[in-house]
Amino acid sequence: MNIVLLGAPGAGKGTQAQKLVEEFGVAHISTGDLLRAAVKAGTKLGVKAKSYMDNGQLVPDKLVVDLVTERLDADDAQKGFILDGFPRNTAQAVTLDSALAEMGRSLDAALLVDVKPDVIVKRLSSRRTCKECGYTAPAGVDSCPSCGGEMYQRDDDKPETIQKRLDVYENQTAPLVEYYRGKELLKSVDGDRPVDEVYADVKELLGL
Repeated sequence: MNIVLLGAPGAGKGTQAQKLVEEFGVAHISTGDLLRAAVKAGTKLGVKAKSYMDNGQLVPDKLVVDLVTERLDADDAQKGFILDGFPRNTAQAVTLDSALAEMGRSLDAALLVDVKPDVIVKRLSSRRTCKECGYTAPAGVDSCPSCGGEMYQRDDDKPETIQKRLDVYENQTAPLVEYYRGKELLKSVDGDRPVDEVYADVKELLGL
């Protein structure tokens, strides 16, 4: 199972990815996590990435693909992988396809978790995050169920910021849906339902 996860911020991609990882033991590869880990560890790629980030620049596509392909060589990624947060645009998708071909691998599907924008705004703006461990819970939860830390509303979970994030997604990332549809890899699931219902459909779509 080699898949790319698509969907707007707050669509529930991470939740579905986690369930797939738990059941099938594939690698969940988040490029945000990869970048942070590489920078923290001071790896060769991490040092390069940090120089761009320190200057407020986007990390170049080639560097992100190099990080991803390095991660795909790890033992846990041999069973399969879920790419979350990458590719972000069609240029990155083309670069990824080439990199995978060089490794003798290919994508099985691009899974779109589809949720209407107004639902996402409501969902994210009612989310609270733990200052200590990052656990998320609905509004009204004052102390973290995981570690007891203080819960707060992140700036990027405020309605006006969410709308900006959705606009960026629509402009940059939504064309990926057409790209993967053209390659007959697109599978779409309605994400505006209970998590387990969505997951049952995800498994059926992926033939699991």
